Amino acid sequence: MKYFSLPQQWLLLGTALLLLGSLYFGFLYHHPSPFSEESVEEVVVEVSGEVRSPGVYLFENPPTLGEAVGRAGGLKETARFDIPSSSEILETGTLLIVTEESSQIAPLRRLSKEKHEEMEQQGIKIKISRMAANKLLAFSIPLDLNRVSVEDLCLIPGIGESLAREMIAYRDKRKGFRSVEDLRNVKGVGEKKYRNLKGFFTTR
Repeated sequence: MKYFSLPQQWLLLGTALLLLGSLYFGFLYHHPSPFSEESVEEVVVEVSGEVRSPGVYLFENPPTLGEAVGRAGGLKETARFDIPSSSEILETGTLLIVTEESSQIAPLRRLSKEKHEEMEQQGIKIKISRMAANKLLAFSIPLDLNRVSVEDLCLIPGIGESLAREMIAYRDKRKGFRSVEDLRNVKGVGEKKYRNLKGFFTTR
């Protein structure tokens, strides 16, 4: 019968422990607990201006304009929203800018052509726009290829100023990106870079 020396025994013991450890961690991280719940995609809305608690807020479901303003503590000044404006449903990445227009009281006004709306009532004006690019990226919200600037694009890993300008030039020449796949046609964007970049963008 062959006997192992003491160093060989320690070596075998260490190898066995490493094997058991790898099996344990492999099971732990690749087999989720049956008690874990599926991740819920939260809706991100930023509220700024004449509200009591400006900031970025997370919602489990798309909130109405009234709910978003309410989460931000409500308006600083007493004012009421009419039903059409307060029931407006907001999508993730929305920025609400609340300003006071004490010298102007106007009926509800919508500016849908510019992809945002302005609503005025009792001297309070609410502009619905998009959050800044750096905040959208922080919350993994895709940027609109047809609205980003060179500076916005340079925030994305793998895009330098030169490529950003090529993307803007392509957009101007083609009068907009029709889909994210159009990135494949931009000079300097190969298949590998396209795969790395496509998740950062959307088109509207």
